[in-house]
Amino acid sequence: MTASLLRVAGLTKRFGGLVAVDQASFDVAPGEIVSVIGPNGAGKTTLFNLICRLYSADAGSVDFDGKNLLAYRADQLAGIGISRTFQNLALFEHGTVVENMLVGMHSRLKSGVLAGAFYWGPCQNEEIEARKEVERIIEFLEIEEIRSQPVSMLSYGLRKRVELGRALGTQPRLLMLDEMVSGMNQEETEDIARFILDLRDEFGIAVLMIEHDMNVVMDISDKVYVLNFGVPIASGTPAEVSSNPAVIDAYLGKSAA
Repeated sequence: MTASLLRVAGLTKRFGGLVAVDQASFDVAPGEIVSVIGPNGAGKTTLFNLICRLYSADAGSVDFDGKNLLAYRADQLAGIGISRTFQNLALFEHGTVVENMLVGMHSRLKSGVLAGAFYWGPCQNEEIEARKEVERIIEFLEIEEIRSQPVSMLSYGLRKRVELGRALGTQPRLLMLDEMVSGMNQEETEDIARFILDLRDEFGIAVLMIEHDMNVVMDISDKVYVLNFGVPIASGTPAEVSSNPAVIDAYLGKSAA
């Protein structure tokens, strides 16, 4: 049995009298693609925010590679191998594609302020290596032709690729994707799905994603985890989840189920 990279157990979050996430428990193994699905308001993004330490949990535990993730701050997660994209793009609009991706490398740079001011020795070598890594990511995402363009001039689909590239710049072991294909056309969606599969197959990166596009979820996920009003209602393979009466009820209503 493969050891878990991420293990969530009994995770709970309350906002006053509202229980947004109620006893959520699941595992993500190294190199595995796991999707979190559920109707709007199901608690998916809250679950992500708990794992990423943007919210404090009221109960439960989150372990990443044997580390107690609840003891870390949000800004420390990139340094231990966790990266995330957000549903709403947060790129530097006037920066180029390369400049935005270099931001993702920041957590891997070790030189201090003094070395940076004089730009010599280890600092210079670090930037050279960072730029090489960014070029590798650009090639992987097939966006060589736009590498020097300001992000503000790109289409929505290409901006999403840049955000994915910036997340990859942190060299994650676990990549958390929040509605990565939302707002994309079919061709753009298929491209992103292909990149996610390649990340797993070629680089062994585990992916935990929130997604509403059921075609993507069912096509590329190893496991699917379902929330409804904060409560876990099903988990399993895509085939198991898609035929689960509780899932059909949550999405379509009892009469349809």
